[in-house]
Amino acid sequence: MRVDEFQGPETTAAKLLAALCGAQRPESILTWLRRTGVRELLERLATGDIPLSHVALDKEPNSPRVEHLRSLLIHHNLLPVRDHYLALFERWLPIKLDDIDDPEVRRPIESFARWHHLRRIRSLSTDGKPTRGPVHSAKQEITETIKFLIWLKLTHGRTATSCVQADVDAWLADGPTTRHAIRTFFIWAVKNRTCTNITIGFRQAKTVPLLTQGQRLAMLKTCLTDNTDTLSYRVAAVLLLLYAQPVVKIAAMKSTDVILTPEGLHLSLGDGDGDPAPVPEPFAALITQHLASRPNMRTGSSSGSQWLFPGYRAGHHIHPNTLMDRLRENGINLLGARNASLRALVTEVPAPIAAEMLGYSYQVTQKHAAAAAEPWSRYPESNIHPEHSAKGLTRIGR
Repeated sequence: MRVDEFQGPETTAAKLLAALCGAQRPESILTWLRRTGVRELLERLATGDIPLSHVALDKEPNSPRVEHLRSLLIHHNLLPVRDHYLALFERWLPIKLDDIDDPEVRRPIESFARWHHLRRIRSLSTDGKPTRGPVHSAKQEITETIKFLIWLKLTHGRTATSCVQADVDAWLADGPTTRHAIRTFFIWAVKNRTCTNITIGFRQAKTVPLLTQGQRLAMLKTCLTDNTDTLSYRVAAVLLLLYAQPVVKIAAMKSTDVILTPEGLHLSLGDGDGDPAPVPEPFAALITQHLASRPNMRTGSSSGSQWLFPGYRAGHHIHPNTLMDRLRENGINLLGARNASLRALVTEVPAPIAAEMLGYSYQVTQKHAAAAAEPWSRYPESNIHPEHSAKGLTRIGR
């Protein structure tokens, strides 16, 4: 693609071309251009056939090439930043609602989806909070509620308004655990007087996946000392095994979460209220090495990225599913590893301190402390001194 194919040096196309040509690894750009439909998409953008706006790109058939182009335009300040997951939900919802033929099913679902979920997700986005998890949960809850209301109408001839407790109990008793996702709808419906006298308790997990301490430490040693995988995935695995960080949170960590202090390297893992967590050796050296050689930093799409784990798509971090799949391929039981790590941590420091430093709620850490049957589970929060946090967690890597 030649510069003279664009309409002047100040056009959007020329600016995008200049950005792509500035990539430190031009072969990555050439590989992208060889993909089906990419050149045609760029030509349509250059000629104005596709106006430079999110709305125009939304009208194109949804595909990875369109979303990759959108990410490039945002990354190079040619399109305004927008919440990716909120936008996906706003596009998904009308399609989902249009698939509902029965108006008595659609009416409560639409109210629930728009006034509970969409409003909440927009509020989270406005506050700068992550929306990936809430969008995923919203889709599941809406989908499961649609299934229930259709079943209710076909089987018993009833609607959300005339539903009775026995209907809900029968539905939950005769199916997969995902059916419990209708709980949010009924909490909302009772509150808004769409129905009355329907109660659904919290679903209790029958088992708690948990690695033994020996299994966890063996995995941790392997990640720290052996070249079992690329450096970035080893660092991610250690964040799970050493600090009990959820993979979704690990994927979204920023390079600024790694803090160099006179006392050594620290990680900002909580919400800002707790002290940063100290990073023991040899993990400190490993994470320093990773910072100096993060992947996808020379493609032109992620240069200058803020993410600790930059993704292939411009301006985005690695997708959590990609990270989960890779860690599973290395034999790591994600939930079992996180539970084992958290349980080990609350035996080292008081549960409230662990909660603040690692970004968990007090209830979660107290639950693990109680399960570990440690004296800390009964340690009064008022007796905790801030200096305990830094001193206590220095032992977690030993």
